[in-house]
Amino acid sequence: MLAFSPVHDAATVAGAAVGWLADLLTPLTGGVATAAAIVLFTVAVRLLISPLTVAQVRGERRRAALAPEVRQLQQRYAGDPAKLQAELFALYRQAGASPVAGCLPTLLQAPFFLVMYRLFATGDGAAGLLDEKLAGVPLGWHLGDGVSPSVLLVFGVLLLVLLGLARLLSRRAKRAAALAGSPGEGPAVLARLVPLLPYGTVLVALIVPLAAVLYLVTTTAWTAGEQAVLRRPQLAPAQAIDGR
Repeated sequence: MLAFSPVHDAATVAGAAVGWLADLLTPLTGGVATAAAIVLFTVAVRLLISPLTVAQVRGERRRAALAPEVRQLQQRYAGDPAKLQAELFALYRQAGASPVAGCLPTLLQAPFFLVMYRLFATGDGAAGLLDEKLAGVPLGWHLGDGVSPSVLLVFGVLLLVLLGLARLLSRRAKRAAALAGSPGEGPAVLARLVPLLPYGTVLVALIVPLAAVLYLVTTTAWTAGEQAVLRRPQLAPAQAIDGR
């Protein structure tokens, strides 16, 4: 049944696109054409869904702009949690914002990431994809397969890059949470967990094949660059609300 699932069908289309890119790149990149195709395909998909990321950031900016008022309400109703929640939601509703800004765009992006992860982690829909090599290491190999200097070097470099990106994204998430303030107990717990999420990508990279590690490094690097552009410091709260 899974062979006919929408995810499988989408992975088949994605696999065909990666194969086409690999054929196109072979004259230029030779034996690393498939690895280069994975990187380019990942960038293309991230570019395609970038409007969703822009919408997410605008929502977060609206929430950040309300942080001073949120803190005032927290101080005023510190002894009345029910009243505090009511006032907070009223504040967000009046400003056209949300205490969980950005969740919907993130959810809309999830199917794209699911398809790409399935393609690069299992080779589903792309026959022979994981048999290709990068620096002599098959894209279907895991970190523990055929331990050799080449395997350790390729995985080691990619994991170090991914760890550095995870640290960068985690620090940015902490700063964003501090700027936005805490609109309630539930979102406050979420704000403490979000900075840890980038490190989950590193843990995943330890158990998935090399093709999926390439995808994770590429998409995480794109996220870091996207944040550097879209989440640059704003000059004033009013500008943050307008997304300028």
